[in-house]
Amino acid sequence: MAAGSAIQIPSRLPLLLTHEGVLLPGSTMRTSVDSPRNMQLVRSRLLKGTSLRSTIIGVIPNTSDPTSDCDDLPNLHRIGTAALAVQVVGSNWPKPHYTLLVTGLCRFQILQLLKEKPYPVAEVEQLDRLEQFTNQHKSEEELGELSEQFYKYAVQLVEMLDMSVPAVAKLRRLLDNLPREALPDILTSIIRTSNQEKLQILDAVRLEERFKMTIPLLVRQIEGLKLLQKTRKPKQDDDKRVVAIRPNRRINHIPSTAEDEEEEEDHDDVVMLEKKIRTSSMSEQALKVCLKEIKRLKKMPQSMPEYALTRNYLELMVELPWNKSTKDRLEIRAARILLDNDHYAMEKLKKRVLEYLAVRQLKNNLKGPILCFVGPPGVGKTSVGRSIAKTLGREFHRIALGGVCDQSDIRGHRRTYVGSMPGRIINGLKTVGVNNPVFLLDEVDKLGKSLQGDPAAALLEVLDPEQNHSFTDHYLNVAFDLSQVLFIATANTTATIPPALLDRMEVIQVPGYTQEEKIEIAHRHLIPKQLEQHGLTPQQIQIPQVTTLDIITRYTREAGVRSLDRKLGAICRAVAVKVAEGQHKETKPDRAEVGEGEDCKEHVTEDTKAESISDTADLALPPEMPILIDFHALKDILGPPMYEMEVSERLSQPGVAIGLAWTPLGGEIMFVEASRMDGEGQLTLTGQLGDVMKESAHLAISWLRSNAKRYQLTNASGSFDLLDNTDIHLHFPAGAVTKDGPSAGVTIVTCLASLFSGRLVCSDVAMTGEITLRGLVLPVGGIKDKVLAAHRAGLKRIIIPQRNEKDLEEIAVNEGRQCTKVHICEVVFTALEVSGVYLKTS
Repeated sequence: MAAGSAIQIPSRLPLLLTHEGVLLPGSTMRTSVDSPRNMQLVRSRLLKGTSLRSTIIGVIPNTSDPTSDCDDLPNLHRIGTAALAVQVVGSNWPKPHYTLLVTGLCRFQILQLLKEKPYPVAEVEQLDRLEQFTNQHKSEEELGELSEQFYKYAVQLVEMLDMSVPAVAKLRRLLDNLPREALPDILTSIIRTSNQEKLQILDAVRLEERFKMTIPLLVRQIEGLKLLQKTRKPKQDDDKRVVAIRPNRRINHIPSTAEDEEEEEDHDDVVMLEKKIRTSSMSEQALKVCLKEIKRLKKMPQSMPEYALTRNYLELMVELPWNKSTKDRLEIRAARILLDNDHYAMEKLKKRVLEYLAVRQLKNNLKGPILCFVGPPGVGKTSVGRSIAKTLGREFHRIALGGVCDQSDIRGHRRTYVGSMPGRIINGLKTVGVNNPVFLLDEVDKLGKSLQGDPAAALLEVLDPEQNHSFTDHYLNVAFDLSQVLFIATANTTATIPPALLDRMEVIQVPGYTQEEKIEIAHRHLIPKQLEQHGLTPQQIQIPQVTTLDIITRYTREAGVRSLDRKLGAICRAVAVKVAEGQHKETKPDRAEVGEGEDCKEHVTEDTKAESISDTADLALPPEMPILIDFHALKDILGPPMYEMEVSERLSQPGVAIGLAWTPLGGEIMFVEASRMDGEGQLTLTGQLGDVMKESAHLAISWLRSNAKRYQLTNASGSFDLLDNTDIHLHFPAGAVTKDGPSAGVTIVTCLASLFSGRLVCSDVAMTGEITLRGLVLPVGGIKDKVLAAHRAGLKRIIIPQRNEKDLEEIAVNEGRQCTKVHICEVVFTALEVSGVYLKTS
């Protein structure tokens, strides 16, 4: 390459000024182009040129300040390198620039600068010629001695490296195949040298000078490697591999003391990591994989990106609790007391936990059950999971699944991806540090589905007791035993859970609370918690059970107790203001404060009256403790009641009935209204009804029309054809809420029968049930939630299908002052009689 007879460069060359390094003949350099002159050269010469000669440019080292913004051309170095532009890459970030890959051909000397703009062009003279090597004044013997000496040091340097590295072996072959005259430039560009030293080699036009200047550089590098081998003899093979990783760029220089210490620490960490792997109790398959990865890690230079990925993987494998577990507390009596103290009611849940503990006493290797708590929000599904972990003496970890739409959140990412990480299951095990925790899979009914896969399908393996003993996370790629984990899932409804996933779980219904249960929960748990959070004591505030009942019935209407908890928090905040004002009113307030205090009305009833003070009788003094919260205080703090008993008012005319509906938030009462008018016999349905509910309305009107003569039902004109010249309008209030389901059939029949008979429906009766065309009442779901909704609304009687009588065993509604009586009906006529629409039979 360096032979002059083989290289003919143009006599005029465009000049590329670079300050990133010195390009020598035979070497390759990547340089950034961002100055206006250099960018114009790339655009005009390299990107638009079509011939090979247009890609040959002159590379001149820029010895001036690279940050200077001067538009004048700096002083050009006399000697440069003719180079071939091999690659051009453009980018706009952070600013427009090009990146050039250039290969040096030969030296040239600038004879005359022909132009400066838009980019410099000069007339040049080629310096590296073949005749220079044969027409030297020195004898061939002297030059031969320099060449042999240089070759000997070059071979010695290369052989000190690891010849198993392909790049080092290729460099060794180049020493034998390339002309000796080209070796000084090539080796100078490889070894660790400064730009000033490279500039001196570039200026050494005579070959003798080049050999003499390069030999000391080789000797310096050889001595550095020898010193490195002496100080780090145990790591000699690794050092050779690190030094020779990129011989086409440079041989690593002697590291500093700080770098030595850092590499020594990294080596010690790898040795320590290997020791942890061998002493860990991981499975045989996992141990085999880890030993293979640690072997790869030892051979891998730390600068490679895969080094950090492999090390993170091995550290995770060591941290996982392969055989570490906590010992269960198996005292049934103590567990029962702990569960009762933490949660009121929930007998079904407590019974299932105690059953698990009993079986666990008899059999140590019992697999963890897969439980699913289904119920409305605010009934304590999540908190009871934490209480179960506390009862068993296990670690607790919650995994929120609401909105998750990527299966990698469950199974993890494969390690081939950038930024890969294990799934939430494995990450949770790493967090708790044991292999038998209690995992709470929260909101399992709100899993999504996207192009990244179906996480519900990924949970099939996790929640299957026959498969999860060998759960394989994509990141680990080895099996992990999940059979000892106690999985508890929570959901508001089972309708959105895939059937295959639902089949793997033991579903336990968690219905809403009755008013009596809410009162007990409030005084056992909620009020003490709110007092502690607000810095109050029972000596400062008292909330009687009557007041709690008022909050439950007038200010909340929910299945759980979250709104009740918020209302109690609002009361505590208002009392905290009174207590704080009382602490700061130790001195007599001035008249400005008196004027402000007179506008405030005090609605807090006190147990004891304040002592009369004559000179402050007109002042708003702080109340005495404890502050008793009554109905007037509730109205002052929480505002007017949100829910008033309007049932009797709405059922004051025929054609109105009360139904019961089930929602994921619990049971609700639902009014059905009907009216008739002259028309063409059309049935109009409004209120955002679904197809099933529309069919129930048509069934109801068809049954009434077919039995109109039997029950003496007539329209306004006295005809037994109820739709003769009569239009009927059925409306379900709260029109913005979508409604659907078959359980409104009985309610619609009762509403229409009341309309045509002119009889009022009893105002304390609610009903539910599906009807058939023959007048039979079929069973429906959600009976307990519906009964509790009627109970909350103050309704005294409920009509349910006869085949739902079995559901009454779980309902304890006859507790307390407010009693709800349940009536059983098998046919529609029975429901009509109970509701007060007594129809005469012919």
